[in-house]
Amino acid sequence: MQENLEILDEDLSGLKPAQWEKRLAALTEELGMFQPLGPKHCATFLDQGNTLLVTFETVQGIHNLSKLAQPLGFDMVKSQGWSHLGLLSSGDTWFRNDRVFGFFDQLIDDGFFDEFDNVIFYGAGPCGYAAAAFSVAAPGATVVAIQPQATLDPRMTEWDERFVEMRRVSFTDRYGYAPDMLDAAKRAFVFYDPYERLDAMHAALFARKNVARLRVPNLGAAVQTRMIEMDILSSILEQAASGDFNEAEFARLFRARRDNSSYLRSLMGRLDQFDRPFMQVLLCRNVVSRLSAPRFRRRLQNLEKRAAEGDFELPSSL
Repeated sequence: MQENLEILDEDLSGLKPAQWEKRLAALTEELGMFQPLGPKHCATFLDQGNTLLVTFETVQGIHNLSKLAQPLGFDMVKSQGWSHLGLLSSGDTWFRNDRVFGFFDQLIDDGFFDEFDNVIFYGAGPCGYAAAAFSVAAPGATVVAIQPQATLDPRMTEWDERFVEMRRVSFTDRYGYAPDMLDAAKRAFVFYDPYERLDAMHAALFARKNVARLRVPNLGAAVQTRMIEMDILSSILEQAASGDFNEAEFARLFRARRDNSSYLRSLMGRLDQFDRPFMQVLLCRNVVSRLSAPRFRRRLQNLEKRAAEGDFELPSSL
């Protein structure tokens, strides 16, 4: 279709919450659909191409991550000509809501997902849980989930004390246990930082033949943000849609972390934690040889001073 996509360039960042939702509704209704789903949820649909990206996002996350305060899928509609189904929540709800369940039931009954050649579900954190859980509505879909929770049912994940306020919410009824909901997926990719212990424990619950669990060490608690900074998230989604994404391709894309300041600081912090001055020197030398990094240059000077005082032996220069 590719019609009137210039309206998706509109900057929504300066609008108050009620104005933002009203304007988002107007934009999406012109190109597809906007549907409220109770006080905390809504759905948007942009009808464009034969590839459908289904995203789960919070309103707060959209404002924090997008300069234009637009759902992530808008960029893929503009750059790739995809269609986009966006599920939005006010705050972290894990989309555990009867209106949301009913919305997906209706899509299934209408054969909505059958109209597309490729379907990709995407989300991060609580939204990653939702992407995995609701992907069962579209058998054969590809799922990309960043730091997803498997469930918050305390009988299974009582070790996760981050979200105790959700323990009264049922995760055992419809669209419930996210790993089981992936059984119908063609392929799923779960990203997690192994040093974030609780994220890693949830990721272990996703072990399935059709699930690739991809480690992203030293990206910390905000993996999605780091991936956006590194400009690799859109490439992951594009390759997931084409069927070209795999562990080897991600290893190539993930080399972008070498230029990400947040990653480099996190890596240095881990070396600090284990008091590895030899490795710290190697890291600092590599960074200052490629980047303008005054902090790493100062650290290198301090490390060289320690070595001169006999604290440790410097690695030989290459």
